[in-house]
Amino acid sequence: MPSLIDLRRRVRAVKNTQQITKAMKMVAASKLRRAQERIMGARPYAVQMQRVLSSVAARVDPSIHPLLTVRDQRPDSRTLVIVVTGDKGLAGSFNTNVIKGAAAFVAEGGFDRASLGLVGRKGRDFFGRRGYRVEFEQIGIFQKLRFQDAQTIAHLAVEAFTSGEVDRVVLVYNEFRSVMSQRVVVDQLLPISRGDVDAAAPAAPAPGESQIDYLYEPSPQAIFDQLLPRYVEVQVYRALLESNAAFFAAQMTAMDTASKNAADMIASLTLYMNKVRQAAITREIIEVVSGAQAL
Repeated sequence: MPSLIDLRRRVRAVKNTQQITKAMKMVAASKLRRAQERIMGARPYAVQMQRVLSSVAARVDPSIHPLLTVRDQRPDSRTLVIVVTGDKGLAGSFNTNVIKGAAAFVAEGGFDRASLGLVGRKGRDFFGRRGYRVEFEQIGIFQKLRFQDAQTIAHLAVEAFTSGEVDRVVLVYNEFRSVMSQRVVVDQLLPISRGDVDAAAPAAPAPGESQIDYLYEPSPQAIFDQLLPRYVEVQVYRALLESNAAFFAAQMTAMDTASKNAADMIASLTLYMNKVRQAAITREIIEVVSGAQAL
């Protein structure tokens, strides 16, 4: 049976831990509010840009621009998987879910046919120690997330795709849905999937109606030269914002659960400590009474 001193030390340690988890929850809630505002402002633009680009690309020849060219039909095609994780832990299963999703995707397509672009320290530490081929790393960008960070990642992805090093670029990240819910998303970034393009294409016109088409000025080539790189940057930036908001939501939930567990442990330890103290008092009383009767 532990002594009262040991129990008091343990209760004090749990209370100190509870204060830390409460403080981390408040910090995460404050950062989540700002991150949620940023993703709610950026998401409609990114979704609308994707819809418009798919509609425009459905009406042009895919060979008009290298970012539209589908090359993943080759038997030795390679895929660049950009994995977005957090730089820190203490966020429940946030990093674990993304890492498992990326590892499953790589295993499904073939270990030798995939290379990784790692964003976040947790993903870098996991995949870097396991022999995966790493194209680039971006660490510490979530301290002060900027659009320039997304431009850097997008430039590396576009360069790898246009140079022929990879035939496809895929994003794996946590999508922010609510404070209690985050979803791992595996989204193809390059090239634009023909299935998505076909789905985005307008339906056949009804009898008596004409097919709506686009007029290009100055030319489709010049427009896509400006539009497609911007599209890649926006989609990468959206993935970073989604992951950033999802991280703070997961951390706030994890710290709230940790605080509640600490409160339950303190109550249990306090009850046990009182039982031990009561047993010690009872034993001393019995000793005093026994000694008095012996005299």
